[in-house]
Amino acid sequence: MDAMKNDTIRQAVREQYGRVAESNSAGCGGGSGCCEAAPATDAEIQSQALGYSADEVGAVPQGANMGLGCGNPQAIAALQPGETVLDLGSGGGFDCFLAARQIGATGQVIGVDMTPAMISKARANAERGGYRNVEFRLGEIEHLPAADASVDVIISNCVINLSPDKARVFADAFRVLKPGGRLAISDVVAFADMPESVRQDMALYTGCMAGASKVEEIEALLRTTGFTQIRLAPKDESKTFIRDWAPGTDITDYVVSATIEAVKPAA
Repeated sequence: MDAMKNDTIRQAVREQYGRVAESNSAGCGGGSGCCEAAPATDAEIQSQALGYSADEVGAVPQGANMGLGCGNPQAIAALQPGETVLDLGSGGGFDCFLAARQIGATGQVIGVDMTPAMISKARANAERGGYRNVEFRLGEIEHLPAADASVDVIISNCVINLSPDKARVFADAFRVLKPGGRLAISDVVAFADMPESVRQDMALYTGCMAGASKVEEIEALLRTTGFTQIRLAPKDESKTFIRDWAPGTDITDYVVSATIEAVKPAA
């Protein structure tokens, strides 16, 4: 995929999620993709269906949970006090604020998003919630605004599928992780080849479906990058909500949500 095509995709994604950020709603589903706005109460229900507890969805500032995920990376991250956590595609800050509760005052959470409106929204949420150990940086997940070997854990929720250059995403994640650092990701992956008509559908791409890579491709990318202890776990039950992202289509014949775990070798 050439650079011009990549930029076209990034711009489409940025515009779509900018509209979501600037709306007064939240949500993932009930429309043509996972980025359609819905009432905040629906976002809470959706998040609990994805594996978050009622306590977690109620613990963040209003407006932080935008219902844009496809799983719960917190469940596999095993965050520890004092760790530095980086969230790829941080949106309104939901996962960042939950991570902040686990890493405590001695830790740090960095959210990265390429949509200016999302960054503004997340920073306002952080101010309102009094989060002193969370910051949000504008940037692309292929070119992270973070120093080499500065992060203990990278989390992400339904964002890497939106990148047209996943090899670059994993390479830069590897760069910023400390030796022994780990990935804890929820994302949409493909388990079958999609028709070209699906791949070229920009609504399905910005809706977190058409850009999904096959499981074996992700495993190969992670291995080539240098990651070890690679584990991908597809969640067949996720087809229930993915079906709602694109009503009337056969998208669940091709994609499913999965957890992705990997470790940067300690030496």
